Amino acid sequence: MDEHAKVLLISVAAQLAGMHPQTLRQYDRMGLVEPGRSAGGGRRYSMRDVALLREIQRLSQEDGVNLAGVKRIIDTERLVLELRERLAEAQERLAYAEARLAQLESISAFPRTELLPSMRTSTALVVWRPRSTEG
Repeated sequence: MDEHAKVLLISVAAQLAGMHPQTLRQYDRMGLVEPGRSAGGGRRYSMRDVALLREIQRLSQEDGVNLAGVKRIIDTERLVLELRERLAEAQERLAYAEARLAQLESISAFPRTELLPSMRTSTALVVWRPRSTEG
């Protein structure tokens, strides 16, 4: 079974999470968990939602975090996950672009290395004397 499939009834999800169904409804209203909806409007939960419900319970009961704090923690974790996914995607695109550039440079008559300024530093000394205006 896909852990993200929203197929569990609220009573089943509540039992698996060790909570009362009313608690799940409250968490849904607060935005702590986002169940799917059946055609008739009933809440449907996934196994991933059940794991999240257990984490909410652990944070609130064992760590003493209030529900507002739990919401901030969950929202932050979601944001971190999203940013990690975006970073991985950007790294893949960058690697592809670098490989493609190297491929194009290998067949180019004018590789870009000859077009870029040199990164070498110079130790040359230049002496400048203004011209005399008397003449």
